[in-house]
Amino acid sequence: MMKKTLTAWVLAALCLVSCGVDKNIRKGEKFLQLGEYYDAAAQFKTAYQRTPPKDRDKRGQLSAKMAHCYDRINSSERAVAALRNVIRYHQDNGETHLMLARNLMKSGRYAEAETEFRAALDSMPDHPLATQGLKAAQDAPRIKELGSKYTVKRMEIFNSRRADYSPMLFGDEFDQLFFSSTRNEAQGDELSGITGTKNADIFVSEKDEKGRWQRPRTIDSGLNSDFDEATPAFSVDGREMYLTQCPTDPSYPRYAQIAVSKRSDAAWGKPTKLEISRDTLSSFAHPAISPDGNWLYFVSDMPGGKGGLDIWRVRITGGGLGGVQNLGEPINTPGDEMFPTFRPNGDLYFSSNGHPGLGGLDIFIAKVGKDRRYHLEHPGYPLNSQGDDFGMTFEGPHNRGFFSSNRGDGRGWDHIYSFELPEVVQTVKGWVYEMDGYELPAAEVFMVGDDGTNLKLSVKGDGSFEQVVDPGVNYIMLATCKGYLNHRVELHVDSVDQSEEHTLQFPLPSIRVPVLIDNIFYDFDKATLRPESKTALDDLVKLLNENPNVTIELSAHTDYKGRAEYNKRLSQRRAESVVAYLTKHGIARDRLTPVGYGKEKPKTVRKKMLERYPWLKEGDVLTEEFIKKLDKDKQEICNQINRRTEFIVLRTTYGMFDEKGNLKTMPTPKRDETGDDDDLILIE
Repeated sequence: MMKKTLTAWVLAALCLVSCGVDKNIRKGEKFLQLGEYYDAAAQFKTAYQRTPPKDRDKRGQLSAKMAHCYDRINSSERAVAALRNVIRYHQDNGETHLMLARNLMKSGRYAEAETEFRAALDSMPDHPLATQGLKAAQDAPRIKELGSKYTVKRMEIFNSRRADYSPMLFGDEFDQLFFSSTRNEAQGDELSGITGTKNADIFVSEKDEKGRWQRPRTIDSGLNSDFDEATPAFSVDGREMYLTQCPTDPSYPRYAQIAVSKRSDAAWGKPTKLEISRDTLSSFAHPAISPDGNWLYFVSDMPGGKGGLDIWRVRITGGGLGGVQNLGEPINTPGDEMFPTFRPNGDLYFSSNGHPGLGGLDIFIAKVGKDRRYHLEHPGYPLNSQGDDFGMTFEGPHNRGFFSSNRGDGRGWDHIYSFELPEVVQTVKGWVYEMDGYELPAAEVFMVGDDGTNLKLSVKGDGSFEQVVDPGVNYIMLATCKGYLNHRVELHVDSVDQSEEHTLQFPLPSIRVPVLIDNIFYDFDKATLRPESKTALDDLVKLLNENPNVTIELSAHTDYKGRAEYNKRLSQRRAESVVAYLTKHGIARDRLTPVGYGKEKPKTVRKKMLERYPWLKEGDVLTEEFIKKLDKDKQEICNQINRRTEFIVLRTTYGMFDEKGNLKTMPTPKRDETGDDDDLILIE
C-alpha cells in the first residue's frame, strides 16, 4: 500500500511539473507574439529549468525559443549559451548556426564565428547573410588592426545604468543634446516586457555658459508618455520633432509608429501619429529629415523591402506625405538596416547587420556619386566595434558629434559616445598679380569643377584668395582683370590623409606695357632658339590659346654694344624665330607681329625687378649713359637685362568681327538637359 501511495505522489508531481511547464510555454508564446521578448525569455527559461534533462527534444526546443528572445534583446552571451544547448540537444539547423555565428561576432570571437558561418552554409548554400557573415568574420581582424583616424570616448555625463541611445544635437550653436533613455527617471511605473527596464523617454542635456554639458533632465511638457518615445529628429527649421513611439496594447502586437511633436516657444507638445502608409501591420521607426527638408527617411518592415528592416523615404509636401520609396540596393540587404541620419553635406549614415562589418550593427556611410547613386563606405574601427554602433549626430559641417553603442556592456545596454575624425581639409591658395609684380585687387577668379562647382572667388587687397576644394575633383581656375590678359590653371585634387594646401600663381600680362618673356635663349650672335627656350615658349602658346581675341607684337632687343644697324637686323631675325615657333604650334600668323628694336628701347625698371636687383630703382631706364655710371659687375647685369624678348598686346578684338565689320554672333551656351532637381537620387 505504501509503494502504491508513493507511486501516485510521484505521478502527481510529474503531472504538476508537466502542467507547469506547459503553462510557462503558453505564457512565453503569448509574450513572444506581443513582441515582449524579455518576459517571453523568462517564461521559456523557467520551462527549460522545470523540464527533466532526459527530455532532450523539449529542452532543445526551449533553448531555441530562449535564444531567439535573447537575440532580439541583444543579450548575446545568453543567446550564445542557449544556442550551444540547441546544438547539444541536436535540435539545430542552418539558422541555428547562423544566429550563433552572428552573436559570436558581437563578442569579437571571429574564429568561432567563421566556423559557425561555414556550418550554416553547409546546410544553406548561398544564404546571403551567411555568405556576407563569413566574409565579415574573415575580414574583421584585419579591419580592427588597421584602425582609422576616428577617436571615440564614452560620455559619462549623459549615461546611466540603463540604456541611453540615439543622440541628436539641436540648436543654432548645437548646445542641446536630445536622446533616448530607459533610466529610472523615465515616465511610468511598469517595466517593459521587451527589455525588462522602463519604457524609453526622450531626455535633454544642455551646455552651460562655459560650454560644459550638464546632467540630462526630463522633458516636462507632453512629449513623453508611459509608452516608448525614442530616436528624435528635427525639421530643418527646428519647429518639429519627429520621433518613434511604441504604444502598449496588452491584446495587440507592439508596432512602432512615427509621431510629430511641434515646438511652441521652448516647449514640445504632445506627439501626434504621422500617417505614412495605410499599412497597419508594419512598424515605422527611426525618422530622419534630409538636409533640404524635402524627404522623411525612416525604417520599416513593410512588404516590398529587401529583408528584415529596410530604410525607406517619403516626400514631404505642403499637403502631407506622398510617394513612399524603398532605398533599395546597395543600402538595403536581407538583414536589417536602421537608424538613418544625415550630415549637412547630404551624406547618409545608417547602421546595418546585413553588410560585412565587425559584428552587430555597424555604421555605414552612403554618399551620392556623380552617377546620382549611393556608394557605401565602412568607416572602420573604432567608430565601429563588435557590438551595435548606431545613431549618429553631427556638430554642423564638422565630422564630430555623438553616437550610441553597446560595446563592452555585458548586459547589452547602449551608451552614448563622442566621436571625432580630424578634419582633412584641402584648400587652394592663390595670388593674382601683374607680371611685373603689382598686386591686382580688382581681379576676379572663377572656379569650375567637374562635380558641378561654379564659383566666383573674392580677391583680397593683396591679390590673394583662398578656397576649400574637394578630393577627386578636377578644377579649372580662370583669373581675369580689366586691362590684362586672362590666366588659366587646371588643378586636380587627389584624396589625401592629411590636410593640404595647393598654392597657385596667376601672373596676368598687361595689355598696356611690354611683357618680358623670361628664359628665351639664342645661340651666340645668331637667331637660332636654344632648346631650353621651349618651356617659356610653350607657356606663351598656352597664353595665346587662352586669349584667342588677342594679337601681339613680339619684340627682340639687344644691349648697346656693337653697331646699331647690325643689332637691329639680329633682333629682327630673333623675333621672327619666336614667331615661327608659335605658328608651328598652332597660333595664327596674322596674330603675331615680329619687330627687332636692337638697342633702341632700353629696359625700364619695374617693381618685380627690384626683388632681384635692389640697387636699381623703379622707373630707371637702362640706357648706355645710365649703365656706364655703374661698376663693372652691375654694368654686365644691366646689359643682360636689356638683351630680352618681350611682347605687347596690339588688339583684343581679333576674330570678333566679320569682313563687313559686324560683330560675329557669339555661341549660345547649351542648356543643361539634366534638369535642376538637386535632390534627385537614382534608386534601384
